[in-house]
Amino acid sequence: MNDENLNQVSVVAEVGSVHDGSFGNAKKLIEVAASCGVDAVKFQTHIAAAETLRDAPMPPYFKGEPRYDYFERTAFNRDQWKTLKAHCEAHGVEFLSSPFSIEAVELLEDVGVGRYKIPSGEVSNLPLLEVIAQTGKPVLLSSGMSSWAELDEAVNTILRYHDRLTVLQCTSEYPCPYEEAGLNVMLEMRGRYKLPVGLSDHTLTPYASLAAVVLGASVIEKHLTFSRLMYGSDARHSLEPKEFEELVQGIRAIETMLSSRVDKDANALRLKEMKKIFEKSVVSLVEIPQGAVVTADMIGIKKPGTGIPASRIKDVLGKRTKRRIPKDSLIREEDLFDM
Repeated sequence: MNDENLNQVSVVAEVGSVHDGSFGNAKKLIEVAASCGVDAVKFQTHIAAAETLRDAPMPPYFKGEPRYDYFERTAFNRDQWKTLKAHCEAHGVEFLSSPFSIEAVELLEDVGVGRYKIPSGEVSNLPLLEVIAQTGKPVLLSSGMSSWAELDEAVNTILRYHDRLTVLQCTSEYPCPYEEAGLNVMLEMRGRYKLPVGLSDHTLTPYASLAAVVLGASVIEKHLTFSRLMYGSDARHSLEPKEFEELVQGIRAIETMLSSRVDKDANALRLKEMKKIFEKSVVSLVEIPQGAVVTADMIGIKKPGTGIPASRIKDVLGKRTKRRIPKDSLIREEDLFDM
């Protein structure tokens, strides 16, 4: 999504490392994401030697292989990243990637990334934030592991260079339970920083993302996978293609509803023919002779709404009939004196 199109929610499909180092899978995930209607596809740019020690522990939700080996095995080279960016552009989506080192920022600058996503684990890495901010490019700042003090420092670090910053509420639990989604925190961020906000959603369903859009999120990031049965750190916490497509459709529907004002009176006028079918009128419950005074036991309320409106039934009481009114008939104003 371009900065100029701020009325539209930017939907980011987080591919991360779901491709498991397969360049073909990475390209296909771009195609799948584009077919779901997303605005951007986000990868992770890991350079193992630049970001982690060999004995760094794996996260609790993925113990498949040593972290260093995993990052090294699933990494792409410069030419592959450039091809992935071009593949995104060919399919009408923005290429994004999260750098996990200054070297990764330098690589992505060479690739030509147009916007940066700072992952939650890098919020306190102020040297990295400085380098990213100095590019002058828009930044999505995730916040899943930070305190308010740490997030304040990260935001202020970037604001020293520019204000093209969106702060994303995120809870770094995989999966994230609904109770920890923190939509209240997203709203607090908007008030605290006076910046656009969004949600990086790690729940297992689209509900938190949809709720965030209703509350004013300008960016939604959600993990995408071919199948939750795939190997790796993120697949089991991701949406599959059909689910992701339904998420995007839901977001677009909410956008339409939020941006479309309805005039209640004009709407009622537009539906006047429908009102005649569904609303009710004053009717005769018994045969009413000509010249009779209408009493409560003579009249009732039934469909259709083409006669005297039900709301005016009291106006009919006590009136004298000009003609005989058969049982189960609409009572019309011209049937009565002094209407």
